[in-house]
Amino acid sequence: MLDILAHKARVLGLTDTEWAARAGVRKETLSRLRGRESCDFATLQSLARVVGASVSVIDGSTPGSTEDGLFPAQLHREYEEQLLDLCASGDVEPERWRHCGPAFFMAGLAVMVASVPEFDRRSLLDLAEALHAGSSQVGVFALWLERSPVRPSRFLPMLSAGMRRAA
Repeated sequence: MLDILAHKARVLGLTDTEWAARAGVRKETLSRLRGRESCDFATLQSLARVVGASVSVIDGSTPGSTEDGLFPAQLHREYEEQLLDLCASGDVEPERWRHCGPAFFMAGLAVMVASVPEFDRRSLLDLAEALHAGSSQVGVFALWLERSPVRPSRFLPMLSAGMRRAA
C-alpha cells in the first residue's frame, strides 16, 4: 500500500521530505515504514490524504454472485453503503474494486459513476476496462443497466449527497 501511495506522491512531484511534511509525519518515520510489514493506520491515512487517496477497511463479506457470475446475488443496504463509500473515495485501483463484487458488475458501476461531473471520467472508464474489457461500450453498459440491482436513479443522488456531506 505504501508503494502505491509513494507512486502517487512521485506523480505529484513530491519528494519524501515534502510528502512527510504535508502529512504531518517526520521524514524518518516515512523511511522506517518502508522497512516494516505494518504501520499505524493514522499515519498511513495522513500520507494517503496528501496524495488525494484514502485508506479504509473493506468488508470482505460481499454477497455471492448470480449464477452467471456477472452480478451480486443481492443488494442489501450494507453492501450498497460499501459501494457508495468505494465510489466516493475516488480510488480507481482495480484490485480494490475487484474485492467488492463481480468484475462485470463493478465495471458497470465505474462506467455509471463516470457520468457524474465531479468524478474523473477518464480514470473511471479506464478502471472499468481493466475490470472487464468492453464494459464502457454502449451495448455492454445497456446490458448492465438492464440487469444490475443498482438503480442509477437511486444510487447517483445518494453518492452526490454523501459527497456533499463529506465536503
